[in-house]
Amino acid sequence: MTAGVVQTGADERPGDRSDERSAGDAGYTQQRWWQLIWGNTKARIGVLLLLAFILVAALAPVIAPYDGTRSDFEALLPPSGEHYLGTTSQGADIFAQLVYGSRISLVVGLFGGLVSTSIALVIGMWSGYKEGTIVDDVLSFITNVAIVVPVLPLMIVLIAYSEVRGVPLIVFVIGITSWAGHARAKRSQIITLRNRDFVTAAKFAGEGSGRIIFREIMPSMTSLVAAGFVGASTGAIGAEAGLSFLGLGDPNTISWGTMLYQADAQGAVGQGLWAWVLAPGLVLALLITSLTFINFGVDLLSNPHLRED
Repeated sequence: MTAGVVQTGADERPGDRSDERSAGDAGYTQQRWWQLIWGNTKARIGVLLLLAFILVAALAPVIAPYDGTRSDFEALLPPSGEHYLGTTSQGADIFAQLVYGSRISLVVGLFGGLVSTSIALVIGMWSGYKEGTIVDDVLSFITNVAIVVPVLPLMIVLIAYSEVRGVPLIVFVIGITSWAGHARAKRSQIITLRNRDFVTAAKFAGEGSGRIIFREIMPSMTSLVAAGFVGASTGAIGAEAGLSFLGLGDPNTISWGTMLYQADAQGAVGQGLWAWVLAPGLVLALLITSLTFINFGVDLLSNPHLRED
């Protein structure tokens, strides 16, 4: 039998709700979620890469020979034992900026994903549970409008006309502009679960709608929520890099996006400073790839047909 499939038999207790849960989440009875993820090659590579980035961010003062904001070195120095990737035209150490820049990307990915996922959960699940009512009509209308609005121009306008620049603003803007697609997916999922027997039993027990949604139904959607969070975090990291590359990032912090912005503004390619351009682009691609690989493993939780024997 394929790993992760629920076994039924005489030892199954009456009233057991496992048969009411989604097929993917029910598979946890034979294999824990971390075993499913770690057992997938792509997901394992993604987890190791992400752990490496987290360690680099946490140990930045130890790994980097200089502070990321320091810019009093001689400009345009080539790579050497003192400056591993050389220096910028402003006298900053490229390797130090690269190490400290990992912190911004991880913070934006974490909190941007949390904000986006939280909004998607509240709107999507309430809309699906109240299908056919005025609540569903209003929330669905809001979701549809949010889906068709161009996200990048909206983010640019919101940040460009803001009086304060910084990471909290970027996280907020990314969160409120990237939830709609995830909300639509969660609405579709809860519609298939809201008429299950365990939900009906909760209604007869007198439980309120909020408790039923978030205490009874949401545990059946754990894998879908996790996949949405990973996807939202991946998008948040890419959005922050894109906004910073356009000059809309926090000028007082160092991120991989601001490194690319400065490299472009200072003509790094024309001066042959390839490390200044390629290094932040490469680590950004690796971080996004690691999260994408992890999502392959998360997909195994919700789709038993993808699981390996």
